[in-house]
Amino acid sequence: MFQDLKGRRVLITGSTLGIGLAAAEAFVRMGAKVGLNGRRVPADIEATLARLNALEGEAAFFQADVGTEQGATALVADFVARFGGIDVLVNNAGGLVARKKLPDIDTDFFHAVLDVNALSAVMVTREALPHLKASAQGGQSSSVILVGSVAGDVGGGPGAALYGAAKAWLHNVQKNWVNFHSADGIRFNTVSPGTIDTAFHADKSEEVKAKIGAGIPLGRLGRPEECAPAFLFLASHACSGYMTGQILNVNGGQFMP
Repeated sequence: MFQDLKGRRVLITGSTLGIGLAAAEAFVRMGAKVGLNGRRVPADIEATLARLNALEGEAAFFQADVGTEQGATALVADFVARFGGIDVLVNNAGGLVARKKLPDIDTDFFHAVLDVNALSAVMVTREALPHLKASAQGGQSSSVILVGSVAGDVGGGPGAALYGAAKAWLHNVQKNWVNFHSADGIRFNTVSPGTIDTAFHADKSEEVKAKIGAGIPLGRLGRPEECAPAFLFLASHACSGYMTGQILNVNGGQFMP
């Protein structure tokens, strides 16, 4: 189904674990050339790359803090130097940073949350734009995929107001990019996961996670690998070439717009 992803150059920010890593593996299995990214070098990165490079495609790791303009610029430059261009960009970098109620939010915390979730997507997309435009040739579009969250629709859980707001911002910002960059052959879409059982929820006990899962129509938390096909779908011109400006919810029925 995703044969057109073979050989495509895919950059995924924040992709050394969880949903990002699951997406990276899915792309490599389709024969893509994938750039993993993290702010730090994970202790197991060599083992991860060895496992991925034993599959159909190719994977490389690029260290950069994409929550800064300098890091975003360096990441795109390093990826292009390795693979020669960018066909698909997945803006997956993000995080809660911490849980803080409104009385405890200061400017440093505000910027920390917005930088990793929102600024990263803007800066990396800006730097990737000329490469994505160059990639869109012969009727084959290039693709930018943002990673939102159910928190962007429902406001976030306790102490997660800024995280939810940042994800809602991502849900919205692509509308402008669609209006002004569709003529460049670039499509913009968002994958919006629900409550997925990743390190993001490591602070919760199994009892608490089971309680959350019981409130989801499918009766459980999602798994990272269940989000991965959504990225393949939105990256594939053959599958979604007439889709842009859309939010694809992967949440087990947790939120139904």
